[in-house]
Amino acid sequence: MTASASDDAAAGGGGGKRQKTAGNFSVRGKRAIVTGAGSGINFSFAALLLSRGCSVLIADIALRPEAKELVEKYSAGGDKKEGEARAVFQETDVTQWTQLERMFEVAQREFGGVDVVCPGAGIYDPHWSNFWHPPGSAKSRDALDGNRYASVDINITHPIRSTQLAISEFLNPSSTSGEGGEEEEKASPQNPKRVVIISSIAGQTSNLNTPIYVATKHAMNGFIRSLAPLEARTGIRVNGVAPGVIKTPLWFEHPEKMGFLDESKDEWATPEEVAEAMLRCVEDEDMAGGTILEVGARQTRKVQQLNDPGPSGPGHTVANLEASYEEVFEWLGEEGWGTRKK
Repeated sequence: MTASASDDAAAGGGGGKRQKTAGNFSVRGKRAIVTGAGSGINFSFAALLLSRGCSVLIADIALRPEAKELVEKYSAGGDKKEGEARAVFQETDVTQWTQLERMFEVAQREFGGVDVVCPGAGIYDPHWSNFWHPPGSAKSRDALDGNRYASVDINITHPIRSTQLAISEFLNPSSTSGEGGEEEEKASPQNPKRVVIISSIAGQTSNLNTPIYVATKHAMNGFIRSLAPLEARTGIRVNGVAPGVIKTPLWFEHPEKMGFLDESKDEWATPEEVAEAMLRCVEDEDMAGGTILEVGARQTRKVQQLNDPGPSGPGHTVANLEASYEEVFEWLGEEGWGTRKK
């Protein structure tokens, strides 16, 4: 676990003079953007950041009840003191680049800038954007003339574009004068910034049921590692987490995915465990740029780029996975699978 700080929201979260961090990086007094924080892992990460004194822009299409309560708790109203951590909700469709740009504009307006970016929103090959339900089929929402898969837009293009925007903002701050006349400095080893991306154990494994999802997470692993050299020269660290089987709506609200599991054999990890690993990626000195932390149930480890043994143990097993491949072959056995309707 990361070194602990007080769970109170501390001064500095919403603006004002911020302490520069050379060496050790603390989220206390910083400003973050987290996409997909309306539920699940990203909600847990946003809640953890806020509890550590970091203001958070929550960017999502909608908020679940627990996320609404979080925003209300850390809103600017009520008896909150100036400088305490704040939460702001910005309705965001992460497939729209203009809306990704708007996240940074809102963070600048609300917090005076941004220090941590987590493009965490993702989907797990729902039937409406799935390799086995081609564009134009009854279950797919991917249009025949759309020239894109929504699952790729959300899981690959959105984190790549968000990271581009983050690096641009870090190196060219939108405002040269923060609260109280403080100058907003560009990123450097003396003024570090952070990006944390959510990959998956699927980035090391395979799954006939969800080949697009698996491809997107392999892509994210390569992307994260490719940006490792940024930290030494620019102070911008890009890291990632690779969760296993995490008890979030991504699983338990999708019956087609729940069939992969045998809960007498398989074990859930928690979104809070992943959030703690994300915080480690942001704060810990030994989590240098390009690090990917795998998270299971009560276990977290660094994933090696080469000759890694792969995920194993509690929180990583899916007992019925290969048995569920039969459903894929049933789909393929349907007359005219994948042919364009005349």
